[in-house]
This record gives sequence, C-alpha cells and structure tokens, in this order.
Amino acid sequence: MSVYTKVTERELGDWLKAYSVGTLVELKGIAAGIENTNYFVTTTHGRYVLTLFERLPAKDLPFYLGLMAHLARHGIPCPSPIADRANRLLSTLGGKPAALVTRLPGAVVMQPSPEHCAEVGALLADMHIAGQSYGGTLENPRGPEWRRETAPRVLPFLDEHRQRLLEGELEFQSRNRPQGLQHGPVHADLFRDNVLFEANRIGGVVDFYFAGVDTWLFDVAVTFNDWCVHADGEIDPARAAALLGAYHSVRPFTAGERDAWPVMLRAAGLRFWLSRLYDFHLPRPGELVHAHDPEHFRRVLELRIRDRHRLPWVQ
Repeated sequence: MSVYTKVTERELGDWLKAYSVGTLVELKGIAAGIENTNYFVTTTHGRYVLTLFERLPAKDLPFYLGLMAHLARHGIPCPSPIADRANRLLSTLGGKPAALVTRLPGAVVMQPSPEHCAEVGALLADMHIAGQSYGGTLENPRGPEWRRETAPRVLPFLDEHRQRLLEGELEFQSRNRPQGLQHGPVHADLFRDNVLFEANRIGGVVDFYFAGVDTWLFDVAVTFNDWCVHADGEIDPARAAALLGAYHSVRPFTAGERDAWPVMLRAAGLRFWLSRLYDFHLPRPGELVHAHDPEHFRRVLELRIRDRHRLPWVQ
C-alpha cells in the first residue's frame, strides 16, 4: 500500500464533521495504488473511499472529480464524489488536497475470462460515449510531453539494450502519432485492479486519477494490454476478441482506428513501461510503498513491436 500521509481516526472524525455522512466507524488503509494515499472509510451512514492527493497538481483535481460525478450521473458505475456542507468536492486533510467518494461493490478479478473482458469492453465504450458531454478539459497527463520529460531521467539506470529500446520507441511514436481519431475523456488506467466484479457483472470502475482527454483508441489499447495478455505479455486471442468485439458493438471502430491500432498498442506499452521505470528507479519515501516491476511492460512493448503485422482486431 502506498501511504504517504498518515491519517488518525481522531483527525478523520474531525474532518468528517464538514460532511453529512454520519460519524466514523472504521478507517482502514487500501492495499493498492502508488500515486495517492487511500483509505476505506465506514461511517454510520455508509461506506466511502478517502483519497489524499500526494503529487497530482491541485489545478487538475476538479477535472477528475467532475468527470467521476458526470459519469456517475450518466449511469456509469464509478465512484461519486461527496460534497461537503459547503458544496465542495475537494477539501484539505493532513495538509493535502482530499476527497471523499462512494465505495463501490465487488472484487478485483485477476484471472479474467473472455466473459469478463467482454463486460470491460462494453463498459469502456459506454464511458467514452457518456464522457462526450463532459465539459472539463485536461490533456492526458502521461502523454507525449510527459514521455519526453521523463525518459532522460530513467535512461541512466538502463543497460544498452533497454536504452536503445526506449529511445527507439520514443522516436517511433514522435513520427507516427495518429491524427484525426475520435477523442474525449479517457480513463487511461483501466487495469484489472481498477474494475470490481460482482459474479460476472461489473460493480464498479475506480481510480480515475490518470484520466485526461486523449484518443479513445489509446484508452482501448491501455485496457487491452492488461486484460487480454498472459503473464508473459503474449496476447490471449479469446480475451482479445471478446473485449474488442464488445466495445465495437457499442461504439463501432472507424477505419482510421483500425489503421492506428498497432501504433496505439505500442504507445500504451511505452507509457506504462516508462512510468514503472520511473517509480522503480526514482521512488518516493513512504510507508508500505508498492512499485510495479517495469520488466513486464518492457516485454509487452517488445511483443507489440514484434506482432505489429498480425495483431487481433474486430472481424
């Protein structure tokens, strides 16, 4: 668990007085996440999630909270931010920006079936359609500019092979950025641990704090590279067909998206390889900090490069 700011029951109890959620019953740290401090909060009125934002720019937080509120109003099973008595979605706790959101039902499925993947694909398409009417704007915070700024900081930690791979893929992406694709708000981190299932139905989609405005196809590629691959990074054809087919049935892919698919899968692999390299080699001090192994997404990227001419797609 990534706890960087310790919150006591007494501190939280005082903080909750600004909300109409009852009194504190239980406070428990969440064993997930590397960007924020997260706690499960149970009160006499219900169950919530408390997030303290450790390094996200304060100016960007209204975009994330507003997007969640917008999607929840449109029937997407995502956390709904709770306003305090002054009608603010964002407050301060422990010297950090903080928000309280509803806690959703379900559990993470780490060994998904094609049926799970179909549910995820359809919901992702629903999220993209619902997000079209959201008025907030925020460029993908882990997009091309972030890649250019972050790569020089991790290169000194890499051996020659990985340096060549990183520099080569950065150059490839700079020359092959697809244009004219449909875009809007994207989750940009829809991994298995951010989807909660009740049996074979989705109970909730969580962690919107990497969201931004980007091409929808990039969001599909990020999701695909986690849900539709084996532990070694190789693609599972059945899960791939299920996710892409379900998405396509809700929001049909365009010809341009079909052409851009190989590039987007590589861009998604690069984004997570680079962020995991950064978190692994340049960690922040904290309590119970968890950093993912960057090698998994190095393999994913290399496999997407290898497979660029025979990638699965909607028939």
